[in-house]
Amino acid sequence: MHELKRVVVVGAGTMGSQIALQTALSGRHDVTLVDTVAGQLERARAQNRKLLDRSVEKGRLTGSDADAALARIVDSKELTKPAAAADLVIEAVIENFDAKKSVFEDLGKHANKDAILASNSSTIAISRLADATGRPHLCCNMHFFHPVTVMQLCEVVRGPKTADETVEAAMNFIRSIDRTPVLLKKEIWGFIVNRILFAASEEAMRLLEGGYATAEDIDIAVQKGLNWPMGPFHLLDFSGLDIFYGAMQDRHRIGDGPAPPEVLRKLVEEGRLGRKTGKGFFDYG
Repeated sequence: MHELKRVVVVGAGTMGSQIALQTALSGRHDVTLVDTVAGQLERARAQNRKLLDRSVEKGRLTGSDADAALARIVDSKELTKPAAAADLVIEAVIENFDAKKSVFEDLGKHANKDAILASNSSTIAISRLADATGRPHLCCNMHFFHPVTVMQLCEVVRGPKTADETVEAAMNFIRSIDRTPVLLKKEIWGFIVNRILFAASEEAMRLLEGGYATAEDIDIAVQKGLNWPMGPFHLLDFSGLDIFYGAMQDRHRIGDGPAPPEVLRKLVEEGRLGRKTGKGFFDYG
């Protein structure tokens, strides 16, 4: 398997922009960040600049290294040309099956015939997307964690048609950008971390719905009793209740879990999506 020198990240939201930044920080890869939404690339560059400036202020990075990393990221408002030259394409669009499938269909038409095609989905197994490319042996999941520039883990998930060489190259790439890969030898909805997290979060919401304890006390119990840095409800608010709700709906649709708890559905319908809207399970003022 050839070296994954030229990397394209599709989607310049929080995850995509930080995957591109972490790749650029390694100094080992050329990076193109693709997004078609007006203004999104500019917002991503501004946010990455803030992250880099913070690292410089804390002495983790020199100013020249920060400038060099940002300069390595090339912005593009179209996918066709960058994909045709890529060794690796990482899809990082919204956590929605139809949106991700559309990207993989485009990659099947336009990506370099030898490029590895990876999805950053946190729950959607690669076999649901790979056939759209016509080259499922080159497809896998690369699930990074937020914030990418802080969290070390990346889950690599092989589908039933993923080639050994694809897995090896994906694992090596993640190591090359100073992150730690773990391999799921068989795909499953939610992978490792989110299956465990979803089980804990679901149980917390059932306890809340049943009137057994308040959200605040459940969070305190988990923090003090399990030594989690953040309780399940604060973590849900941090991640975005709409993201969690959509993932639970998707899991329920494919028959791998229950419908979302009523308390979660109501909060999402009321627009209480967590920290990003100022209100979720808690009020952030």
